[in-house]
Amino acid sequence: MNGLLVGAVFGAVFVIVNAQSPLNTVTVNLLRAAACLAAASVIGMWLVSARREPPTAGRQRNMFSRGYLIVVAAEAILLFGGLRMLAALGRPEQANVGWVALVVGVHFIALAPIWKDWSIAVPGVVLTLLGAVGLVLASTAAVAWVSFVSGVLSGVVLLTGAVAFGWRAVATRAAQAS
Repeated sequence: MNGLLVGAVFGAVFVIVNAQSPLNTVTVNLLRAAACLAAASVIGMWLVSARREPPTAGRQRNMFSRGYLIVVAAEAILLFGGLRMLAALGRPEQANVGWVALVVGVHFIALAPIWKDWSIAVPGVVLTLLGAVGLVLASTAAVAWVSFVSGVLSGVVLLTGAVAFGWRAVATRAAQAS
C-alpha cells in the first residue's frame, strides 16, 4: 500500500499542476477535484489497511533494496540532467513535462523486475509512451497540449492504478479477515 500511496500523491500532483490551458476552467477544476478525491480515497484505503493489518517483522519485502536505490539515483540524474539538456537545446518549456513522464515511466519499468511485481510495468509503459508523445508534441504547433497529454493523462494513469490496486488489496484483506 505504501507504493500505491506514493503513486496516488504523485498522480494527483501531475493532474493539479498540469491541468491548465488549453482546457477550459470547468474541465480544469473537475480534473483537479477528481484527482484530489482519488488521492484521498487511496489515503483512506492505506489507513484502513494499516489499521487492519499491523506490519509484522520480516513479512514484507524490502522495497528499498540496492536495486531500488540504483534506479532512483539513475532517475534523479536523468530527470535533472535531461531538463538541463532540454533547456540548453532551446526546447520549449512544455517539453519538460514530457521528459518527466518518460523518465518516471521508465523508472516503473526498471523497478518491475527488482520488486518482482510486473503489474507496475503496465503504468510504466503507458507513462513512457505519454512522455514520448509529449516530447514529440513539444516540437509541433500542438505544444499547448503537452501538459494535458504527458501531465494530466500520466496523473490519471497513476491515480487509476493506485485506486484499482488499493481497492483490490483492501477487498482481499477484508475477505481474508472474514
